[in-house]
Amino acid sequence: MPLLHVSRQSSFSPRLATVAAVVLLVLAGCGKSDAPGGPGGGGGGGGHPAPEVGVVVAAPTDVGLVTELPGRLEASRIAQVRARASGILLKREFREGSDVKAGQLLFRIDPAPLVAATQNAQATLARAEANAVQAKALADRYKPLVEANAVSKQEYATAVASAKQAEADVASGRAALQTAKINQSYADVTSPIAGRIGRALVTEGALVGQGDATELAVVQQINPLYVNFTQSASDAMKLRRAVAAGQYKRASGEEAATIRVVLEDGTDYPLEGKLLFSDLTVDSTTGQVTLRAEVPNPKGELLPGLYVRVKLEQAQATNAITVPQQAVTRTQQGDTVSVVDKDGKISQRSVKISAAKDNQWVVLDGLKAGEQVMVDGFQKLQMMPPGTPVKAVPWTKPNPNGGAAKPAAEGAAPAAPASAEKTPAEKK
Repeated sequence: MPLLHVSRQSSFSPRLATVAAVVLLVLAGCGKSDAPGGPGGGGGGGGHPAPEVGVVVAAPTDVGLVTELPGRLEASRIAQVRARASGILLKREFREGSDVKAGQLLFRIDPAPLVAATQNAQATLARAEANAVQAKALADRYKPLVEANAVSKQEYATAVASAKQAEADVASGRAALQTAKINQSYADVTSPIAGRIGRALVTEGALVGQGDATELAVVQQINPLYVNFTQSASDAMKLRRAVAAGQYKRASGEEAATIRVVLEDGTDYPLEGKLLFSDLTVDSTTGQVTLRAEVPNPKGELLPGLYVRVKLEQAQATNAITVPQQAVTRTQQGDTVSVVDKDGKISQRSVKISAAKDNQWVVLDGLKAGEQVMVDGFQKLQMMPPGTPVKAVPWTKPNPNGGAAKPAAEGAAPAAPASAEKTPAEKK
């Protein structure tokens, strides 16, 4: 009996040893899986969440192609007020910098010499009229006498010629009187146009109009204003070719286009202008084409000579997509964007860029409606292996003032958890 008992123990001992070894291995595996949760655990088998990237959804629309060019404002009408009669300037009848009407009195020149000249012309005309009456009477008296051979034909012809000459003297006297009256009217200097007048260039007591017509002031019509600007001839040619190919369409009309004026402080002038014409020739020295637009200025806020920037909407791109500029990678081989599919996979897509508008690129080809274009999160993917799926979230434009980031930067308490969360990743 004892021998039989010993033999059974010896036969089951290897099996028990095997079971014990399996149990130890299972316990060791469980310890390793729980080790990362401890403070000194190494990298293990837990799955990482997909990194979030900001995306925008492609939406085709008609995009106005806007070109921003430097320009300069100019008065639509400029009139130099000059002294057309010579004399001493007696009085200024306007306030400098004010708005004047057409025909409004601006200056008074001493009219005394002009009045005297008018009176002299009147006297000369009266004398010529008296001579004409006498000459005509003599010719009328000689007419029946020459028919009766009482006077010679030569005397009659001389009387008729004298009458004609007297009539010519009367006409000359009338013209001289009219000239004298016109010169007398020039003593009152009026505004030739309606507009805003600048400072007076002469003062009372000055001798004006002696020899040359003295410039007294300048009146400028500032409603509307002209804005002159230039555009590259090559850009204009590219636009015409694109329109001819049916890629673009005119903004309004065959040649018309609306413009916006951007002031020096970066703000847009509230009223729209319109393009009047473009020059037919190209400047050989600069390769630019001169354009002119008209801008309404009812309140006189804009002033001639002011440098501005002109936003010119020449055409529209149909079925175009706009994406933020940081979403496009531009190289010599071409332009590409990163597209995120529904499974979170990222693929590179070649696109065709047309122009920039409001910090966005206008994409004409390469994207489809509804596709998700990656805008933010490129740095996160640099630490991930290729082909790592991502989680697409709507991209929001950052606040230029930095209002959202300021509280996190100021508070010290939120910074500690952020650093604690990054510790395992750093150790890994």
